[in-house]
Amino acid sequence: MDEITTPQAVELPATSNLNDLLATRVAKNPQAPLAERHGAHGWEPVSAAAFDAEVVAVAKGLVAKGVQPGEPVGIMSHTRYEWTLLDFAAWAAGAVPVPIYETSSAEQVEWILTDSGLTVAVVENDELAATVGEVADRAPALREVLTLDAATGEGAIAELVTAGADVPDDEIARRRAIADLEDLATIIYTSGTTGTPKGAELTHANFALLAVNAVAAVPEVFKDGGRTLLFLPLAHVFARYIEILAVASGTVLGHWADLKTVTEGLGSFRPTYILAVPRVFEKVYNAAEQNAAAGGKLKIFHWAAATAIAYSRALDAPRGPSPWLRLQHKLADVLVYGKLRAVLGGQARYAVSGGGPLGERLGHFYRGLGLTVLEGYGLTESTAPTSVNRPESTKIGTVGPQLPGCGVRIAPDGEILLRGIQVFRGYHDNPEATAEAFDDGWFRTGDLGTLDDDGFLTITGRKKEIIVTAAGKNVAPAILEDRLRAHALVSQCVVVGDNRPFIGALVTLDAEGLPGWLKMHGKPEMTPAQAATDPDVLAALDGAVTRANQAVSKAESIRKFAVLPGDLTVENGYLTPKQSVRRHVFVEDFAAEIDELYVDTRDKSPR
Repeated sequence: MDEITTPQAVELPATSNLNDLLATRVAKNPQAPLAERHGAHGWEPVSAAAFDAEVVAVAKGLVAKGVQPGEPVGIMSHTRYEWTLLDFAAWAAGAVPVPIYETSSAEQVEWILTDSGLTVAVVENDELAATVGEVADRAPALREVLTLDAATGEGAIAELVTAGADVPDDEIARRRAIADLEDLATIIYTSGTTGTPKGAELTHANFALLAVNAVAAVPEVFKDGGRTLLFLPLAHVFARYIEILAVASGTVLGHWADLKTVTEGLGSFRPTYILAVPRVFEKVYNAAEQNAAAGGKLKIFHWAAATAIAYSRALDAPRGPSPWLRLQHKLADVLVYGKLRAVLGGQARYAVSGGGPLGERLGHFYRGLGLTVLEGYGLTESTAPTSVNRPESTKIGTVGPQLPGCGVRIAPDGEILLRGIQVFRGYHDNPEATAEAFDDGWFRTGDLGTLDDDGFLTITGRKKEIIVTAAGKNVAPAILEDRLRAHALVSQCVVVGDNRPFIGALVTLDAEGLPGWLKMHGKPEMTPAQAATDPDVLAALDGAVTRANQAVSKAESIRKFAVLPGDLTVENGYLTPKQSVRRHVFVEDFAAEIDELYVDTRDKSPR
């Protein structure tokens, strides 16, 4: 199969927009909670009616500040309740919210300010206000910068509410009705691994239609509305889509700003479904393994993990799990699985993973312990998800069939092409890039994949990241990189070998996972730089490389690797905000380390 389009399940009036999704939620049950805010006294509910009233009050403030329909309004902050409030307030004012990553440099902020023509920006704190202030004089359209957590004076929300006190309700009602489905809802600047960020223009139709059709496609996930904790960056399309999906599905939405403490948030909020990137699921597994080792129960954990994986695989077999496997699984649930589910809040039954491959091992592990991970696929330009596995029909290792209203085609060279309700309308003020991105109406993703006979999509790599060895072998690095990153010691992995005699890899150590691994193996504390030369650490990485190589042919396997003393981060410019490696920057800056892998090509062992 090389093409499939799934029929749209739900239609919306052409004159509707995202404001109508909120209005429908409020009308259905105004006193039911729409969100919960985390404060000094724990989680406090915010009813749909109360949230809507806040939206109107803040929208009035934007109007009072001179924001006109169609004007861009910037939001630069960690994930928090006020971001969602500002998003819907901007739409209520007829404006176009434009997200900015809180990790953005002054140069990146300047580009977004000038390219989008931002008029008003709301930032989280004085530090971010200073970053915007550095470049404000080069952004002529920018009139005002408001700060949520201002060190002096009232915060942005209070200031906007005060400013809009005299704006009549009728004006907000009028503005809420201005946009239709085809109008611009937001501009999201792709973090990109190369070149200047491009502003993807996403419409009200992209978000609204995709949200209501996703609810129709996976109703089990949203049974009785459900609860979900939003902890991914709201500057990223995945999180923006989640907040809209939450409103459309009747979900109670929580926000958590710090990914490092997300298990604390999950434990207290107790979501019924979780949306995350693979790295979150990897870290939960690795932390559980290390805790088991610290408590002298590592053998039990490994047995339970193997049982979970075997049980999940057996669910896909015609006869299902054997009586003996069911008995083992029941015992493992008492000893291990229940504790792991408690880490995730205790009542989550489903999780949606996107932003990169999860891998079969983790997919089967989590399903085996009672959390079905529905792996999906999408990009900024497809409003996040275009495909996702279904609870009643999951193929672990794939990213599932297309959502209703979405189509996919596999080009002759293997590239994934998309069209449908999810595909953006083009790049902001960049007709050349827009034209280049489409092929006869199909969006060119740059990803490589295959479709099986049931319409399930499998991602096999990135078209631009294919490595061609000196022997002419094409190698997709993502398969090896994702497998290596699953190891508790590994933070990042970059596979290299373009025009080289064999495939190599450069690895960085996980500063968070390292202490637990050292303790688990009875070793003294050491820094990542010290661990980079430790024989036992290198032996463990050697084993991880060997296991990763099992996924590929001998010609594609990693023959040598080296450990870098530091890590790749957003701050040092080697990662995008969504944690993708800026490969061209990395290869240029670490040319000497890459060359060192090939100094003596007679020695091709990974040690």
